[in-house]
Amino acid sequence: MNQPIVIAISGASGSGKSLFTQNLSLKLSQQDQEVLVLQEDHYYKSQDHIPLEKRSETNYDHPDAFEHDLLGHHLAALKAGENIDYPAYCYKTHTRLAETQIIKPAPIIVIEGIMLLTQIQLFDHFDIKVFVDTALDVCLMRRMLRDTQERGRSMVSVAHQYETTVKPMYHKFIEPSKTFADLIVPHGGENYLAVDVVSSYLSNYKQENTHNG
Repeated sequence: MNQPIVIAISGASGSGKSLFTQNLSLKLSQQDQEVLVLQEDHYYKSQDHIPLEKRSETNYDHPDAFEHDLLGHHLAALKAGENIDYPAYCYKTHTRLAETQIIKPAPIIVIEGIMLLTQIQLFDHFDIKVFVDTALDVCLMRRMLRDTQERGRSMVSVAHQYETTVKPMYHKFIEPSKTFADLIVPHGGENYLAVDVVSSYLSNYKQENTHNG
């Protein structure tokens, strides 16, 4: 197998990154392309050394909440054709799970997460950098629905976190990082024109590299 191509998909929490990733993966699968999807959220740092009741005080919307060095090692390993021990994270206990999953490389690797374009040390691993650009009020509504329905949180706690960490960290870290993107995608994950553009580029990229190889 030729060296995998890695696409980083970033943007605010609730911007539609996951939906864009899902639609892109579906489009590529329809073209008989093998795709591996990874999530930056799996690389939240282990907090086993912190009492459970204190873990909720962590700023999970700050780059320091993630173990990006491990993510970098894993992307390097996958591009070298090696398997990785993909970590898992529990949102209820706010720490890593003991179990990992053995992941094999694929010709196309998509990694999505809020802080990917804030980490310049990861850029050498990214072949394409995409920023999903969505209005913050839309992001807040989506995050409210997700956290109350999927993570068992109250609307009050979600709104408090949004005002104290999510919104300030977006303006400090995430919004400036879109200047590093190769492609800025407006209208969130349902921008099917952007999905077509990226999937067509990937097909051409693979063909060129196969011929060159």
